[in-house]
Amino acid sequence: MIASVAGRVTAIAPEGAVIEVGGVGMLTHCTPGTLATLRVGEEARLATSLVVREESLTLYGFATDDERAVFELLQTASGVGPKLALAMLAVHTPNALRVAVASADLKALTQVPGIGQKGAQRIVLELKDRLGTPEEAVNAALNGERRAATWRDQVHSGLVGLGYSSKDADEAIAVVEPDADAELAAGRQPQVAALLKAALRSLSVR
Repeated sequence: MIASVAGRVTAIAPEGAVIEVGGVGMLTHCTPGTLATLRVGEEARLATSLVVREESLTLYGFATDDERAVFELLQTASGVGPKLALAMLAVHTPNALRVAVASADLKALTQVPGIGQKGAQRIVLELKDRLGTPEEAVNAALNGERRAATWRDQVHSGLVGLGYSSKDADEAIAVVEPDADAELAAGRQPQVAALLKAALRSLSVR
């Protein structure tokens, strides 16, 4: 198992980053939140999880060991593979997922693309006693005002990390803001990955 990688960030894309380790570029698939902490040319360390398949070896990178641990635990639920587990962490923090599972908050779980009502019920049934419910997770879940700010911060940081100026990032955020507001108005959390891609498209057609 490759538990972590540390080295210079040589490339960042919406789905992942390349970190040079001993002269070898390691492609690591990350959430938008993790990508927002990286900068091309700077040193970085990511906790990692290597997913082995018959036809591929895929490395997933995380900002914290806790995020990696939750990623691996999520995959013990029926029907949850690495891509869906990563999508869950792109929408919710580890502590928010703990609260959602412990409280059977199906609405929160179905905000993740690829999870329907039955899938959410299965995840709650299989993981409710495994993810834990630390007090700080409950407090974080009650802090609802953070939702609107989170997507803006992550999209802005992601764009700056890809080499765009802060001004360009602000302009792109203004373009995608109506989509995010519509999601919030419908009671759904904005999908940072989708908003980041839309922001990149708006910058590419200017």
